[in-house]
Amino acid sequence: MNRYGAVDIGSNSIRMQAAEVVAGEPIRTLVEDREVTRLGESVFRDGVVSPEAMDRTGRVLRRMADGLKAAGVDVFRAVATSAVRDARNQDEFLLRAQLALGGVRPEIISGAEEARLIHLGVQTRWPQPSERILIIDIGGGSAEVIESNAGEVRSALSKPLGAVRLTRLFLSDDPPNPKALQQFEDFVHEKIESIKQDILGGSFDHVIATAATGAAVIRAIEGIPTSDGAKADRARVDTPQVRELYESLARQNVRERSVVPGIGGRRAEIIIAGAGVLVLLLEGLGADHCWHSAAGVRDGVIADLAAHGLEFSRNRLDADQLQTVSKLANRCGVNSAHSECVARLAGGLFEALEPLHQLGPEYGGLLEAAAYLHDAGHFVSSTRHHRHSFYLVANADLPGFVADDRFFIANLCRYHRKNMPKRSQENFRDLSAERQQALLALIPILRIADSLDRSHRQLVEGVKIETTERQVTLRLSGAGDLALEQWGAEQHAAVFSQVYGKPLVVDC
Repeated sequence: MNRYGAVDIGSNSIRMQAAEVVAGEPIRTLVEDREVTRLGESVFRDGVVSPEAMDRTGRVLRRMADGLKAAGVDVFRAVATSAVRDARNQDEFLLRAQLALGGVRPEIISGAEEARLIHLGVQTRWPQPSERILIIDIGGGSAEVIESNAGEVRSALSKPLGAVRLTRLFLSDDPPNPKALQQFEDFVHEKIESIKQDILGGSFDHVIATAATGAAVIRAIEGIPTSDGAKADRARVDTPQVRELYESLARQNVRERSVVPGIGGRRAEIIIAGAGVLVLLLEGLGADHCWHSAAGVRDGVIADLAAHGLEFSRNRLDADQLQTVSKLANRCGVNSAHSECVARLAGGLFEALEPLHQLGPEYGGLLEAAAYLHDAGHFVSSTRHHRHSFYLVANADLPGFVADDRFFIANLCRYHRKNMPKRSQENFRDLSAERQQALLALIPILRIADSLDRSHRQLVEGVKIETTERQVTLRLSGAGDLALEQWGAEQHAAVFSQVYGKPLVVDC
């Protein structure tokens, strides 16, 4: 039994969730909390999180941290989305948020990672393993549009179409004047045209609207009061009904909108923008209906933590992570046969050497990612390509990896050849002491695995490790003459001995 928590710091509200996970059973929610903070208002107006919003957010986060502690969570992850991504004073905000959360530093996630977590959350709450679905998540600062087929994300797009952002930009009058409303719609149409370039044509089995906007629209059309919001989950409405609601709301002032069943006072302030984006997306993408799912980023975070926490071994990447690193490797023109061979050999070495390195299984996945990406720097230049690999990976958008993991992978790519890390190097100093030690332990493994395919002919089929008090012996097996691979691995014997304190012998 494991307990996990999630804190989603959005542009309009902050959500918290704690859940209990038992292998083979549905995830059971223990406690949930949500508060509207309008974090994005000052960001979209002035480019910074205002002192008032910073204080308000701190109070909310402290309360939520107490709730997670009371629920007995083993670990929780905090993520921040559009507003914090855009804020110039994000460093100050993250530091204060970290203090409020008892030392857990929120991670600013990309739009692609946000979309991945939303999709994971929907599939966890409402599994659709064989269907083609479209998910529309309209938040406060951005909207995520996700196309999925047979449980796999085909396209995940993030656009600046959040309800708070667009209300601030276009719809500040109450009710909005016709000219401003037209400018708003023109702006949304422009973004939809770019979305249509990535979304395949054809019908969807389900079009799903998530987030508070989707819930409010469904409730308003179905006459479901906010106090009974759970009834909106998996409810369906047709696109013409959304159009009718949007046009009606656009003629009303905020007081009139606030008494519409299912909307409420705070949502009434931004519902025109939210409903407008939803109907224009539905119409623009040819969807004749939409359902609502109560799932969101927080559900995806919980499911992600649960999947990684319950696996017997995280020695290898999961399917989403593997897809992510493969895409980046392909974009950089990495030799896939070589990188896959290095990843396979590195994984085997990692498992066999576990009694010596004693690293947690999660490091096996990070090692595998580096094996796929260590040659990415050739895309820039073959000269010092290890340094270019570091830069590309450190600055890449890698959905499925937290920022600390991405930076660790980048460092492992950086040191897959040439010199070992030095304390004077900033990229090494920026790692925690634990991660520095893990990096030193993995460098020889990655270097040996890379050298075992020195010819790029994938001749080595297996490696057997024999460890004694005196030495570690690598016995290679495979087809053909392995002399070059043997020689290549032997070049790293000194580094291996330096790290592990035992001589390395390579034999065929």
